[in-house]
Amino acid sequence: MRKNLSLYLLLIIVTIASCRKYDDVFDKSPDTRINETLAAYNDALTGAPYGWRAFVYPSGLPSTAFGFYFKFDTANRVDMFSDFDSLSSVTVRQSSFRLKSLQQPCLLFDTYSYIHVLCDPDASKNGGYYGKGLFSDFEFAIDGIYGDTIKLTGRLNGSKAVLVKATSKEAQDYYDKKRNWEFNNISRFLTYFKQLTIDNNKYDIYVDKLYRQISFVRPDANGVKTISVNYYFDGNGISFSTPFRDGALTFSSLEDIKWDAAGQKMTLKAGENTAIITGVIKPLVVDLTAGQRWYNQAASTGSYWVSTTGFHVNGVDDAYNVTSIAGFSFMFYYPNYGEGYDFAGIVPEGYAYGPAFSPTFKSNGTATFAYPGGGWGEIPDAAAATMSLIVTKYQESEGFYFVQTGNSSFDMVNVKDARSWISWQQ
Repeated sequence: MRKNLSLYLLLIIVTIASCRKYDDVFDKSPDTRINETLAAYNDALTGAPYGWRAFVYPSGLPSTAFGFYFKFDTANRVDMFSDFDSLSSVTVRQSSFRLKSLQQPCLLFDTYSYIHVLCDPDASKNGGYYGKGLFSDFEFAIDGIYGDTIKLTGRLNGSKAVLVKATSKEAQDYYDKKRNWEFNNISRFLTYFKQLTIDNNKYDIYVDKLYRQISFVRPDANGVKTISVNYYFDGNGISFSTPFRDGALTFSSLEDIKWDAAGQKMTLKAGENTAIITGVIKPLVVDLTAGQRWYNQAASTGSYWVSTTGFHVNGVDDAYNVTSIAGFSFMFYYPNYGEGYDFAGIVPEGYAYGPAFSPTFKSNGTATFAYPGGGWGEIPDAAAATMSLIVTKYQESEGFYFVQTGNSSFDMVNVKDARSWISWQQ
């Protein structure tokens, strides 16, 4: 009994000592400590004299950075710019913000602003998915402060964000509207194919403006070499998330970009190197099997390819006005539809019509489409002219190149002058 009593007394003494030690370490209540932490973060955010440059990486595009500028004030308001588009990059917008403890310190943007655009459920606002946008966030857990950098993680979608203290010049450039958006003129080339020349180095370049990615492609001793980089806009042009490296050639940005619409060329500096982008009708590297892969991917599953925009011709989107056809839903190409032919049609209001084709895929990477006459469905008079233009385009004797742009997407580009193309997806 005495032995047990001694053990109980010892346990009580140890417990009291532990409590005293705990009280020594945490001499303030949890609420007080949380409020002090939030106050410290608030002081950091509002105390940056020139605000913050920020990069948000939506979880739907984890390698793609969208640039922002934030200037937080002590009245819980934040001025912001965004490099999402050319308007938001030169037009200041204000939002309210809060710092709040939600299991950990969090930065919340309360009112709709540029940062909400990335996660807007209306996909027309950001090019993402309906209901989710680009899977970005406007409520962020604060992971910590590291020198002049604050790291954040989105509470809903887990997107990442990094805030870096801005310099006086960087802040002034935003307010003075010094943003170079010339690179977006890459879509104004009349030809689908573009070629970058840096001294004696030449590359086919393919730009995905949504994913903000550039692929540089050139012939290689082993076949083909492709170097892909993600980019974001800055005051001088675009910067890369990771440097471009190809042998001795290295650069991390494209600057001093100037677009010459009449000459159909873009001059720029690739790092310290003078460079030029020109339109070409044939790439340095032709994907010899892309057309056959496009065909087989649909044929093997009994499915079809869809285009919601029709043919782009000589700088004009939907040059044949398919989207103006009453009830238009999409164009499609259906391999092996029936009677030994493919069905290249239009779907308005649930029924389809269009011509039959028979393709030939050649060893040089091109494909031609023979029209035997006839097809399926009844073409309405209002769509007859459009369908005639489409049939004529398919029958170009030089045929088409195919460029794979994703796991389930291809572009079909005419060989004659590379000024006509259509984008297919499943």
